[in-house]
Parts: sequence; C-alpha cells; structure tokens
Amino acid sequence: MITVEKKDGHKLKISHVIQETTNRQLDLYIFVPGELGLNSHIITEDEFFHNAIQGKRTYYSDINHLPLVHSRLASRGKLSTEQYRLSLSLYAYQYALALEKTTQLLLDDREERTLEEVEDVAKLTRRILKRLRRSVPTDDKLQKYYENIDNYLSWYTEQRLLELVAHLPRSSDYSEIKKLLLEVCEKESTHRIENNYNSSRAMADPTRMSNKMRLLRRLIEYPVTMKEKTIELGSTTRKVVTGFAAGFVMIFVTLMLIQARGVLGDITASFILVLSFIYAAREVFKDDLKSMLWRWVRKGKPKWRKQFFDVNSNQLIGRQLEWMEYCSYKSLDEEIRKVRRHTVSQREETILHYKSTTRMSPTKFLTGYEETRESIMLNLRDITRLMEKGSQKIYQVKDGQVTRESVEKRHLFNLITRERDEDQTVRIQRWKVIMNRSKIVDIEAIESKESA
Repeated sequence: MITVEKKDGHKLKISHVIQETTNRQLDLYIFVPGELGLNSHIITEDEFFHNAIQGKRTYYSDINHLPLVHSRLASRGKLSTEQYRLSLSLYAYQYALALEKTTQLLLDDREERTLEEVEDVAKLTRRILKRLRRSVPTDDKLQKYYENIDNYLSWYTEQRLLELVAHLPRSSDYSEIKKLLLEVCEKESTHRIENNYNSSRAMADPTRMSNKMRLLRRLIEYPVTMKEKTIELGSTTRKVVTGFAAGFVMIFVTLMLIQARGVLGDITASFILVLSFIYAAREVFKDDLKSMLWRWVRKGKPKWRKQFFDVNSNQLIGRQLEWMEYCSYKSLDEEIRKVRRHTVSQREETILHYKSTTRMSPTKFLTGYEETRESIMLNLRDITRLMEKGSQKIYQVKDGQVTRESVEKRHLFNLITRERDEDQTVRIQRWKVIMNRSKIVDIEAIESKESA
C-alpha cells in the first residue's frame, strides 16, 4: 500500500514498504492540466527525472522490539558496537516515521479526530521512550551514540506534540488532553536538561537547535539507508547511432557530389554553390536522423539503472531500472484509464509516466530484516513556473450589495500509482493534488473500484 503526503512547498512524499518479495514494479502517472502547456520541449524527460524525482531506500521491520533486544544484549557485552548502532538507528528511525505519520493524520483530519486518539498518541510516545531508556549502554562509544539518538527523539517528540497542541480546538473539551500533551513535552525538555544533551547557547537559539537536530536525524538515518549508484543507460548505443547516422548521411552526400560533378563538370562557381547546399543539408539531416534513430532504438527501454549497497558491508543487495516518459491517454493501459475516468476537460492533459522495476536480495540484508521502505520525493516546483501569477476576482451579492473578493488560482493534478509484485498482485491508487503557484494546498485520496 502506497501513502502520499505533502511536504514543504511543492513536494509530495510517496512511500511504500516492499514486504517479503524480491521483485516489484512501480508506476507513477502524473496528470498535468492541459492549460499549463507542459510538453517535452519545455521540460524534457531527463530534466524532470533529475530535478523532480529523488528516491531513498531504507531497511524496515515490523518487529519493533528487535532493536530493544539488541540494546539489552549490547549492555551485557553480547553484541558488537556496529550491530548495536544499526539496531538503535532502525528503532529510532521507525519511531520517528510512525510519530510523524500519526500526528500528521490527526492534523489533517481535525474534524474526525477524537480525544481518545490524541490521548493514545501521548501515552504511546511515553511508553516507547521509556522502553528505550531502560538499557543505557556502559561503553563510552555506545553511550555517546545512545545519547545522540535519545536527544533527537526527545526533541522530536516534543515538537510533534507541541504542533498538535497548537492546532487543537480552544474549547474546554480539549483542556485535559492539552494538559497531558504539555506535561509530556515538559518532561522531555527536563530530561534533556538533566542529561546535559544541549548547551545553553543552543537551547537559547531555535535556529541553532534545529540545525543540530537535523544533523542528528542524518546520523540516525545513515546506517539504515542504502547507498545508491545511478548509471545512465544507452551511452554505447548513442555512440553507435551517432556513427551510423554520420556514415549514412556521408554516403548520400558522396553520391550527390558525384552527381553534381558529372552535371556541372569542373570546379566552377555553380559547383561551389551546389556543394555548399549539399553540406548544409548534411548538417541538418544528420542531427534529425540521429534523433529519430535514437528515439526508435531506445523506445520502451529503461533510461537509468540504480544499484543499492549496504552502507555497512558495501555489499550489492539490489538493482533498479527506471523509465521516464511523456505519454498520451490512448497509450495508457486499460486499468489505468478506468481509474482516470476520461472526460472532455481531460483530453488535453499532459501525462508524465515514471516506472521502476526493482529486484532485491533479502538474503543479503541485515540480520532480522526482510523488508525495505522506499520513499520518493516528487518535487513539482518546475511545473509551477507555468502557472499564472495573481488572483481572480469573484463577484457576489450580499445583503443587496455587490461585493468583490479575490481568490487564488488553483490547479488540479491527478496522481495514479500502480504496484505489481512478483506474484502479479496489482494495487492501483489515485489522489487529487490541488496546487497553487506557492504550494500544494491539499491532497485527497480517491477510492477506486477498479483497483485490483
């Protein structure tokens, strides 16, 4: 199952967990309103891929107690330093992801959330952090690493809960839950002060504190994030196509020169003029022929290959092929067309299609982990440059008077995802993405009966 979240600005975070499978195909279809005039001449496929799509793959496990078991083993000297760091990093990373997702759902569904749900989040964070702090390592190297992670999780928990408090209704019904959330935040703040995790200068400067925590987050993610190496495919084919196009055109030019020499005789002004036209035509047709042959030879073939390496052992643990292309509505698969119900207003939509096929080797994963989590950051900022500035004027009648209001210009994008596992299980999902020139305004998941 894929989740889509809006991030800062025009970024969408698309995440999914690959569970106990070695092969996975992922398709992303981005339907851009035709009025924006997007095409391959404005933003090429390569430019969109490199500027708008950024992926990250990490280890993932549903066995949340495994890192805690490793923590206790490490405190007894029965686990290596590297194993302890990996386990603790994974535990902290999954806790941070879960907390972020849970609080974001509560913030998005303000009308549907209940007091019990908010209270459960507060109690769960206290219980998880309490478990983490039961076994503090005695080794100096391990202890320093533990303190960095404990420091970040304490600060991050406080920030997420304070954000909840800031957006809770001001009615008296929420006074008790606000008190509970603020109590948890106060305890976490006191915990960091008592352990001297941060200097007084850092605590007095929010910018400095935020930057420090950002670095600690990277420290947590590094051991569980796979290294990637991207290779652009087709370099050899491009050389062959270039050589073939040049050779084919030269054959044509040579024949034309022989023909011209036979007609015009010796070198004269007319012969030189004809010769210049022949060479001019050669330069034009050579590039056109090369482009045509390149598109024909590479049509339907992957453009990039990624290799995934374990950051600790540097062992190759997976490969991924990637495609990026513009496509028409008629070229879409029937199952995608059913989900994107076609209407007159959608005939001019520009469709961007990203595809990846992944093959992983779970036997080479870290001990205890058989799943990976892929996060794709989709940045639509380049497309927003095609949107018009300013706002629209709306006129209404209120109390017998005509009023004028300014409303921002918004555009509706559609995102359709399709997952296909090696057992041919297919899952299709669709989202409506509402954007203006400055940010993504809203994301709405659309239920589809056609999803398999």
